[in-house]
Order: sequence, then structure tokens, then C-alpha cells
Amino acid sequence: METVYISHPHQIKKDDLKPTVMALGFFDGVHLGHQQVITTAKTIAKNKGYNCSVMTFNPHPKEVLRAKRGSEQMPYLTPIKDKARQIEQLDVDRLYIVQFSKEFASLTPQQFVDEYLIRLHVKHVVAGFDYTYGNLGKGTMETLPFHSRNEFEQTTVHKVEESERKISSTLIRELIKNGEVADVPAYLGRYYQISGTVIHGDKRGRTIGFPTANIEFTDRYLSPSTGVYAVSMQVDGKSYEGVCNVGYKPTFYEDSQQATIEVHLFDFERSIYGAEVTLQWLTYIRGERKFNSVDELTKQISKDKEEAIAFFHQQKVKE
Repeated sequence: METVYISHPHQIKKDDLKPTVMALGFFDGVHLGHQQVITTAKTIAKNKGYNCSVMTFNPHPKEVLRAKRGSEQMPYLTPIKDKARQIEQLDVDRLYIVQFSKEFASLTPQQFVDEYLIRLHVKHVVAGFDYTYGNLGKGTMETLPFHSRNEFEQTTVHKVEESERKISSTLIRELIKNGEVADVPAYLGRYYQISGTVIHGDKRGRTIGFPTANIEFTDRYLSPSTGVYAVSMQVDGKSYEGVCNVGYKPTFYEDSQQATIEVHLFDFERSIYGAEVTLQWLTYIRGERKFNSVDELTKQISKDKEEAIAFFHQQKVKE
């Protein structure tokens, strides 16, 4: 897959490009609904003998349109590198990553179509029913035929549902924020995962028999809610089972302002400080709480570990 970064105004010429089918969307998560849009574009491209392209945007439009001095940057299900990796796995020919700026956002719907569809040699557009384009989102899939200048056709992908719920990035975000990570694969198509670096922490876990790896996000990921989870962590290409605590360590700190992510891997004794790892969130075990003593905490961690081991055993039985 070729990845092309575009900032406005771009200098790409139509004559330099092959005819293409373009899937449009922000695609945060590249969930099952997004995959439906992209695979539809792939099928049309194959039938017509065209290339298949995907266009996404970075950063999220809300960051630009609602930006205020001192406002926080929003987290993502798939930061741009992860998004590109997921889209590449869908076997498309080209990914356009458009820098979303105030100048780009000010384009009229017709200007967007002229500059970012017709000029990119798009012969067929595929997008979800709720896709909008141009200044203030005034362009919709209903207005697209008018703006197309008869240069391309279009296909609208209607609402994709699972268990009578619309598959959306918003829904998946809610599940993750509520700790309902076990429900995520039904909508995302896979377990939610983040990438991070193993950093030095308090090193308290090793003193109580449960050494942990402290994980620092390598990008702006959405963090699950505080609590204990069964997780899988990939280290140097190999996956290990474990338990993870997300929280503020109330047993040791009265008013910690910074949540930490600590992973205890089963049957793992290596030092991996500085290692890049990938963490998959499999199921929620319990909420975070303050314990009266270290001994009480240690007993609870043992129970958490037993519950996680039972979960992994059950998963293997299902397989």
C-alpha cells in the first residue's frame, strides 16, 4: 500500500494518477462498519478494473474546529500509524492522509470534490450514509451527485449493526471507557489494543511477589477505565498472558493525579525496560479500590491472577 500525505493546497495532478475507487471517512478504529465501507470500495474497484484508495484525515476535525487555548488533545482508538496499519491489512492500493487544517475545513463542498476527488482521478466514491464534507459539513451523500460534475459515481453504505446497535467509534469508545472491553470485538472486529513503552515505576510489585511492567503510551490512545483486566501483551513478537491494573494506586497514594498502567505477566522474569510492547485488553475483572494493608492487597492480586488464569483457560477450551 502506498501512503500519500496531503496538506492543503496540494499539487497532485490528475493525469499522474490511475482511475480509482475512493473510500471516504475518518475511520478511527477501522471497526467493522468502516471495514464494510472499504471492502465495498475494493469490490467495486476489482469489478471495474480500477485502483482502490482510502482517504482519511489527521488530526480529528474536532481538534481543529473546536480548538481552544489550553484544551486537551483528544485520544484515539487508532492513532494515525495504527490506522494506516489496519487499513493496509485490508489490501488497498493507496492511502491518502489529509492534514485537517482550518484552511482545509473552509473549503466549500464543491471545492472539496473538485480538489480532493475529481483531481485525484476518482471514478467512484464509497462512504457511510452519515458522511459529510466541505465547510460546516454541508456536503452529504445526497448532495454528492450534484457536486460530482458527472465525473464519478457513488455508493452509500448504510448503517451496520450488531445486536441491534449501530457500530460506531462512539459506541466503542463508550465500551472502553466503561471497562466493557470484552464486548469490543463484536464491533471493532478484534480486541482493543494500545502500543507503549516499558518505563521505570515504583518497583513495589517485585517486593510483594508480583513484578509489573509499567506501560507508557507511545501515542494518544484512549485508556480503559480504572480497574483490573485480563490482558495479553506482545513482547519481541511473542504474546504473554497477564493481569493489568489501570489506576491511581489508592492503597499507597492519597491524591495521585496520574493514572498508571501496570502489567503483571505470568511466567515471565525478563527485564524489559525500554521495550516497545503491544497490550490487548481482553476482559474486566474488578474495579480499583483502596486496601487497608499491603497483605490485603497481595491476597486480592492473587485472586485477580487466579481469575485471569481461569479466563485464559476457558478461552483455550473454546478454541
